[in-house]
Amino acid sequence: MSISQAIIAKTFKYGAHNYHPRDVVFSSANGVIVTDPEGKEYIDMLAAYSSVSLGHRHPEIIETAKAQLDKVTLSSRAFHNDMLADFFEKLCEITKMEKILPMNTGAEAVETALKTARRWGVDKKGVPDGMQEIIVCKRNFHGRTISIISFSSDAKARRGFAPFTPGYTAIDFGDAEALEAAITPNTVAFLVEPIQGEAGIIIPPAGYLKKVREICSRHNILMIADEVQTGFARTGKMFATWHDEVQPDMFIMGKALGGGIMPVSAIASTAEIMSVFEPGSHGSTFGGNPFACAIALKTMEIIQRDNLAQQSAEKGAYFMKKLEGLNNPDIKEVRGRGLFVGIEFHVNATPYVQALNHAGVLTKETHEYTMRFAPPLVITYEQLDKASEIIVATLNQKHTGAVL
Repeated sequence: MSISQAIIAKTFKYGAHNYHPRDVVFSSANGVIVTDPEGKEYIDMLAAYSSVSLGHRHPEIIETAKAQLDKVTLSSRAFHNDMLADFFEKLCEITKMEKILPMNTGAEAVETALKTARRWGVDKKGVPDGMQEIIVCKRNFHGRTISIISFSSDAKARRGFAPFTPGYTAIDFGDAEALEAAITPNTVAFLVEPIQGEAGIIIPPAGYLKKVREICSRHNILMIADEVQTGFARTGKMFATWHDEVQPDMFIMGKALGGGIMPVSAIASTAEIMSVFEPGSHGSTFGGNPFACAIALKTMEIIQRDNLAQQSAEKGAYFMKKLEGLNNPDIKEVRGRGLFVGIEFHVNATPYVQALNHAGVLTKETHEYTMRFAPPLVITYEQLDKASEIIVATLNQKHTGAVL
């Protein structure tokens, strides 16, 4: 038994089987390259679902983390710390918003957005408390808390977890007319992913988000953009809603904000919307901790300084051009925006994913039929060339069984 096999066996022996990861063990990583315990190298084309957008162990992020470790790591919100104010200011600047509420994980940020919308509906719109309704999209993925899976259309995420939280209506993604029809006097918000990632990199029709913005404004409901996966330059803009030149009422952010080191999340909105909170109404012991804030500040600095949104747009177009060499009848479609790309198959994608991982390129399937690529934005053109060569050569072969 290899070291990797022993690690995998121990993981399954002692850990709950709520994940079934591919048989690759990360032992060390640098930039876009991951190495397993046996010394085999892989090109990471998933980047922890966009969380490692700056690459593994970005030297400036590591340096910042080490420096902050020598100062202070946690204050809780019972006291001020000297990093939080700068974090708030910088994130307001980037999002073009007025107020920030920090949390840790993406799911926590989504829960925060839901609570904000419900209380805004009561305090600002006059909806009776307990009657608030939030519209969501089918095939969404916003996290796995009880409230969030209450409006999930994924049966695996829901089985055995009822009773569910009421107050949600699900409509088809990309259908602005369906949104208009679903609105009632008790509707307080529409929660949407600008591009549905977990559903398989589903890109809405051109102009959809602009129509959504107009509908939400006309009906006095909040447009909430979940940019946990698409935010911070992933799709070729700082935020995916900006492809349609749309500013939502609230951004939900996470993943890349933590520089691949810390879970850092937040919502950003206007001062009027955020005014629904008073001390004690919502919070998090670790949310806004100085260690996380220092890392997030450096992360945002690098993303802006190195113009990673433009790099993502250009590298994404380059990568998509390379994928034109794919020639396999099992492939239904290649789609993407920036460095957020999906290959959808007519058949189960798992054997192809396993073959690709075995060949040294890391990716994973989603919803069985789509292979997702979201490499670090710092990936070089030479690395894209190498990855593309392996992808095309591997996927152009038929793979009907598991590759060990």
